[in-house]
Amino acid sequence: MTGKIRIIAGQWRGRKLTVPDRPGLRPTGDRARETLFNWIGPRLVGARVLDLFAGSGALGLEAASRGAARVVLVERDAAAAASLRQGALGWPGSEAVELIQADALAWLKECPEVFDLVLIDPPFAGDLHEQALALLAGPTRRLADRALVYVECAPDRLPERWPDNLVRCREKRLGQVLMTLLEYCPEERVAQPAV
Repeated sequence: MTGKIRIIAGQWRGRKLTVPDRPGLRPTGDRARETLFNWIGPRLVGARVLDLFAGSGALGLEAASRGAARVVLVERDAAAAASLRQGALGWPGSEAVELIQADALAWLKECPEVFDLVLIDPPFAGDLHEQALALLAGPTRRLADRALVYVECAPDRLPERWPDNLVRCREKRLGQVLMTLLEYCPEERVAQPAV
């Protein structure tokens, strides 16, 4: 069984994405996407965007529709990746979107690029968002100064502690979804005590 989700603004406004019926695939709804992109505002135009755990591609494609210069979608599931290839990646203007079929965390460990916005919306059942944050905030630079990182998780999966160089700037709960927007501030890193 498949479903549809629409792009809500920008050059692809009203276009529909096919959402394959896959375990853990839970596309971000219209209300949450509208909230997120209102938070980001004009910083999206010309941005380099990474959509980890892309799933339906709704977040990354919404960013591309609204003016991001480059969007990288990383999705492990073959059916979800095939749906994106056969659908949205054929839309006019989709040349700025790259789809990588790979395990998001393994790919992120080897990622050579720096991004202005990273979207993290993995299946809610595990701690993938925490692992991704640890990699992003680690010593290998993948975030531009003042980059934004969006995390979507279940309210009971909120990390006990965010990495020191990711400062929480916005948060909202919508039903069973907790939306958090962080800003990368490398100068904010707190020195760890010597052991």
